[in-house]
Amino acid sequence: MNDYEILNRVDSPEDLKRLNPNELLKYCEEARSFLVNSVSNTGGHLASSLGVVELTVALHTVFSSPKDKIVWDVGHQSYTHKLITGRKAVFDTLRQEGGISGFTRNSENIHDAFISGHSSNSISAAIGISTAAQLNDKDDYTIAVIGDGAFTGGLAYEALNNTGSLKNFIVILNHNERSISKNVGAFARYLSTIRSKPSYLRLKSGVETVLDHTPIVGKHLKETVMSSKSFLKNMLYHSTFFEDLGFIYLGPIDGHNLDDLTNALKRAKDSKKPVFLLVDTIKGKGYSFAEENPGFFHGISKFNVETGCCGDETPEETYSSVMGKTLSRFADEDKRICAVTAAMKYGTGLQHFCPRHKDRFFDVGIAEAHAVTFSAGLSAGGMIPVFAVYSTFLQRGYDQIIHDAAIEKQHIVLAIDRAGIVGEDGETHQGIFDTAFLSDIPNVTVFSPSNYHELETSLKKAVYDTESVVAVRYPRGVDQTTYSELSEDFSDYNMIGETSGNTLIITYGRIFENAYKAKNALEKQDKKVSILKLNRISPIPHEAIRSALDFNQIFFFEEGIKKGGIGEHFLSELYQYDFKGTFNITAIDDHFVPQASVASALQKLHLDADSMVEILLQENV
Repeated sequence: MNDYEILNRVDSPEDLKRLNPNELLKYCEEARSFLVNSVSNTGGHLASSLGVVELTVALHTVFSSPKDKIVWDVGHQSYTHKLITGRKAVFDTLRQEGGISGFTRNSENIHDAFISGHSSNSISAAIGISTAAQLNDKDDYTIAVIGDGAFTGGLAYEALNNTGSLKNFIVILNHNERSISKNVGAFARYLSTIRSKPSYLRLKSGVETVLDHTPIVGKHLKETVMSSKSFLKNMLYHSTFFEDLGFIYLGPIDGHNLDDLTNALKRAKDSKKPVFLLVDTIKGKGYSFAEENPGFFHGISKFNVETGCCGDETPEETYSSVMGKTLSRFADEDKRICAVTAAMKYGTGLQHFCPRHKDRFFDVGIAEAHAVTFSAGLSAGGMIPVFAVYSTFLQRGYDQIIHDAAIEKQHIVLAIDRAGIVGEDGETHQGIFDTAFLSDIPNVTVFSPSNYHELETSLKKAVYDTESVVAVRYPRGVDQTTYSELSEDFSDYNMIGETSGNTLIITYGRIFENAYKAKNALEKQDKKVSILKLNRISPIPHEAIRSALDFNQIFFFEEGIKKGGIGEHFLSELYQYDFKGTFNITAIDDHFVPQASVASALQKLHLDADSMVEILLQENV
């Protein structure tokens, strides 16, 4: 910290405004160095924030936060913003349990205008904030900062279409040609076209300057020429999408030139009208390893600053890679199989599918709702689509699962990655709701494997042996199971231990391993316990329900939300069979799960092995 002469002088936007131009440039340099060194110790979303250092400094120089609202989309661009707004001293707690979030959170800091864990929401939120300001006769500015990756999400376009006649409203498009995977689609190509023609802004500004200094006719001529729909933009572009939506369009601006950025932002501020500003940046700017591999440094664990290498070796296999490789093998033999992703090729393991089956691999951008309906359309055309998606992002396609897939029993497979607790990304990314919302939809089957072999087998059942919508959900990371006595044949459920008795644990997915450890620990105390392991969790197998009737005490452990979860469904089914015993559910009870390591979160939720033992002993098992 003591090495940062200028950085240490800034703990608020007011402090930043006191710096002279040379000191601002030095601040940018020191901020980059600080971020690289700090994130190397905590992990985090580094490349995105390195790309917007100058933009963030310019924003806080020109505008007055928190009176003026800056809405970041997605919040992993906001690390420099966090430094400027007083969180430098606690930056070593980034994404740690009890520490500051890796995203913006209004509950964390008054300068964070809106929550930002999922992409494409900034313009909608900013329009609402701006409209509220106008209704309250305030002259505050509202600025949405959105990346071109997030611009592949439909919500951004819905918002642009509703900008109306807002005053003091600015959208800044951070164009770095990257989201997590490389941007795809027509809009990415459109931005590249605009980016290649910076002459527009220069020529337009030059004409305005000349006309401003032309005696007598200059002012009137300027008004006539500058208001012409065909002036310059038609000559250079034919048209611009943003101006047709009612924005004043500025750009592209060099996102690493602080003077140009400041001047452009002042011009946008002075216009008093909706402004769309295109800014060109380099993701990972200033740290060579991040510039060369921005995808790898998008979300990085602890790493060596000198080498750019992570401290921990990357595992050879993860649930994601096993899914991608397995699906690719299926596609080798079956030309109907297609893979769909929403800008998460690498995150979901589909980099193993793409090169071998390019014509059947589809990256639709950050557009999960479209991905579901697109998959349903592929199914209607005779293909077998597999949409690989994080649990937290599947929430954005809920209506499409019901209306476009389940009602007419379109056979689509949802490969749900990051199911359950994911750790340091916190509330916005925990995969704890998919079981509850999928199990309530008719014509939907859900499998929850607990190891790699079961993942491969359940994926095969989903592709070939199950109709309508089928979900296969699996956790982040590696297979850590030690129990190896399950049958090679993947059945809908397994009973481990006696088939009747006093005490039964029911669970599914990753935490089966914890239940198995708890069973062994209890048996060392002469406590007999059986485990009913659900592999198909929805619809719940009737045979599994009947098997549970032979026990007096049932303990259901679930790494998911309790309300509407599988435990409550199982209890309802049991009582239809006139169950007379006791039933205890341990699940996530009516709250969001904050950032922490997976192990710590499971322990606090009483879903680790020791907690399971304690719960059972408290009930006099």
